[in-house]
Amino acid sequence: MILALALLLSCVGLIAAILLQSRGAGLGATFGGESSAYRSRRGVEKRLFQFTIIMTVLFVGVSMVAFLASGSTF
Repeated sequence: MILALALLLSCVGLIAAILLQSRGAGLGATFGGESSAYRSRRGVEKRLFQFTIIMTVLFVGVSMVAFLASGSTF
């Protein structure tokens, strides 16, 4: 039960962090949009990027623990 709740919370946090990322840094920059390749992240954008990395690591870790705790074999 605790693992399921941790997985759900990390999943929602990761989704929120990804959706809050800057819109201009995607595929649109390839077709003439503003390029952010040589731009450094500052302030809130930097903290959001770090939060996204932390949530990704947390999600992967909780997923692995939940898989191992379930006793499944491949």
